[in-house]
Amino acid sequence: MNFFYVLNSKSVKQFALILVVSIFTAWFLYVENIVQIPVFSSKDGPKAVYKGEKGVALTFNIGWGDKKAEPILDILKEEKVNATFFLAGSWAERHPELVNRMVKEGHEIGVLGYDYVDYSEVKEEKIRQDLSKAKTAFEKLKIENIVLSRAPTGHFNQSALSIADQYGYTLVHWSIDSKDWTNPGSEQIIKKAASAKKGDIVLLHASDSAKQTANALPEIIKKLQKKNLEFVTVSEMISNAESKSKEVH
Repeated sequence: MNFFYVLNSKSVKQFALILVVSIFTAWFLYVENIVQIPVFSSKDGPKAVYKGEKGVALTFNIGWGDKKAEPILDILKEEKVNATFFLAGSWAERHPELVNRMVKEGHEIGVLGYDYVDYSEVKEEKIRQDLSKAKTAFEKLKIENIVLSRAPTGHFNQSALSIADQYGYTLVHWSIDSKDWTNPGSEQIIKKAASAKKGDIVLLHASDSAKQTANALPEIIKKLQKKNLEFVTVSEMISNAESKSKEVH
């Protein structure tokens, strides 16, 4: 009798341990899905976001070219979808009419630096110069209230986070990478982008190098609508999150 009692006691303890671990794992996954999580940050410093709490955000990077942006804007207008466009300052200077159209049609503008600079591999002064030039470019175009930025190559470090914060920008990454710039075929782009769930930020491109994005976009929108996901801008997605900014002296 005593032998079976001890054996059963051990089994109960093992079961309890497994139950606790399972509950903790489920809780962690739940929190990860509903809470905006920094992709890279210090304990107390500014944070880069790659996930939000509501809807789904389609984001488009544009660094060069003048052929692909307009067809994408036409599709978004027809589908009544607002997106967030991260624009290189140098591109915006060359295409003010497209930038103004984006604003007029309700899309959000974010800064994609000025040149194609890898923020993780250059000195702080170069990052400052790049963001400063971009900021000046958008000011000349009278595009106000820009609060978001994205590292031009997608790579960044703590210095880049801090400098972006000093310019008043929240640095935005992504949770779904469509890989559309590799031109893998419309079906592959659709498959990746349409896998998005609530709170995801989807990376797409409207530069001329992304030759298949416009063809894939209508089906991406259709599939995400079937999931009853609301299309929101990044700022709308993270509007309930705390943000920090510092004045540049």
